[in-house]
Amino acid sequence: MVKGTRDRADDPQADAAVPAPEAARPADRGPAVARAMESCARALEGWVAFSRRKLRAGELGSLPVVLVLAVVWITFQSLNSNFLSPRNLSNLSVDIVGTGLIAVGIVFVLLLGELDLSVGSISGLAAAVFAVLNVNNGVPEWLALIVAVLAGTAAGTVQGYSFARTRVPAFVVTLAGLLTWNGLMLYILGTSGTINLDESGLVADLTSYYFTNDAVAYGLAALSVGLVFLVSYQDRRRRTAAGMPHRSLQIIVVRTGGLAVIAFVTAYLLNRFQGLPLALLIFLVVVAGLDVILRRTHYGRQVYALGGGIEAARRASLRVTRVQTAVLAVSGTMAAVGGLFLASRITSVSQSSGSGVLLLNAIAAAVIGGTSLFGGRGSTWSAVLGMLVIQSIASGMAITDTPAAVQFMITGGVLFAAVVIDALSRRSQEAHGRA
Repeated sequence: MVKGTRDRADDPQADAAVPAPEAARPADRGPAVARAMESCARALEGWVAFSRRKLRAGELGSLPVVLVLAVVWITFQSLNSNFLSPRNLSNLSVDIVGTGLIAVGIVFVLLLGELDLSVGSISGLAAAVFAVLNVNNGVPEWLALIVAVLAGTAAGTVQGYSFARTRVPAFVVTLAGLLTWNGLMLYILGTSGTINLDESGLVADLTSYYFTNDAVAYGLAALSVGLVFLVSYQDRRRRTAAGMPHRSLQIIVVRTGGLAVIAFVTAYLLNRFQGLPLALLIFLVVVAGLDVILRRTHYGRQVYALGGGIEAARRASLRVTRVQTAVLAVSGTMAAVGGLFLASRITSVSQSSGSGVLLLNAIAAAVIGGTSLFGGRGSTWSAVLGMLVIQSIASGMAITDTPAAVQFMITGGVLFAAVVIDALSRRSQEAHGRA
C-alpha cells in the first residue's frame, strides 16, 4: 500500500465523504425532469386553450383540410397497403407541384375576392412558347424558359390592368383571356400539334432530378424547422416590445415541434425511395417565399386589405389599381411556371396542354386548402394542403382501380364541403366581430 493512503475498505465512512458520480444519483435529476414535464404540460394546455378560442370565433385555419387529408390517407391505406409506401408518396410529392404552383397564384386572386379563369390557358401558352423557341428554333433552354415565364407575366398584367381600370369583374376579364390565350397557344403550336421536349434538358430535369444523398433531405428539414422557430421567436419579441398580442413561447415550441416531426418523417420516407425531389424543393421554396411576401411586406398587407373591402381600401389611399394589376400578374406568372412543370412531367407540349380539369383542380386546391372565396383570408400554404387532398384522391383512385367518375364526385364533394365550411366560418366570425 502506498504511504499516506489507506484502503477504502478499511474506512466505512470513505464512501460517504466522496460525492457519487452524476450517473449514480438519478434522484438529483428528478426535479429537473419534473420541471421539464410541467413546462411541456403548460405548453400543451396553452396551445389547446389558444386553439379553442380560435375555433369558437370561427377561425378554423387548416384544421378541416388536415382532418380530410387524414381520412383520405387512412381510407386508401386500408384499401391498398402500397398507398403510403415511399414510392407512392414520392410520386405524389412531384405530382402536386405543377398544379400546386398554379393554385398558389389563384390564392392571390382569391384574397381579393376575385377569380382567375385564364390560368389553364396561360400555363399551356407558356409551355408552347418554350417548346417552339427551344425545340423548333434552337433557342437556349435558359433563355426560352425566361421568355415563357415572361409571357405568362405579360398575359396576367394585361388582364389585371384591364380588370383594375374597367372595374369589370375579374372572372369576366379572365374568361375572355381563357379563350384568347388558348387560341394563341394553338396558333403558336401550328399544325405540328405535339412537340416533344429534350428528356435530358433543363426543363425535363425539373421533375426527374432527385437529391440522392440522405443528408440533403435531413439537413433541409432541420434548416426549415430552425428558421420557422427563429422567425416565430423574433416576431414574438417584436410584438412583446410593442405591447401587441403575441403567442406564448410554449405555443411556439409546440408548433415548431409538430413541424419538426412532419419534416423529418417526410425526409425519412423520401430517402427510402429516390431521395428529395428537386420539384418538391422548388415548390416549397416558392410557397414559403410568397407567404413571406403576403404576410410581412407592405404589398401583402395591401392585398389582404383589398380583400377585406375595396371601398375602405380606396378611402385609405391604397393604390388599388396597382395592387390589382400586380395580383393578376402574379397569377399569370405562377400559371406559366406551373405549366412548365406540367410539361416537364410528361416531357411534351400539345394542343391539349392547359385544358381538361387543370383549371378546376387549381381553384379547388386553393379553396379546399382554406382560402376564403369572400376574400381577405388565406395563405399560400392553402394551395399545398388543398393540392395534397386532390392528388391523394387521384393517386388512391389509381391504385385501387376506381373509375375516374368516382374521383370527380369525391373531389366535388370535398370542394362543396370546403365552401360550406368557409361560409359558416365567416358567419361565425361576423357574430364575434372578427369579419
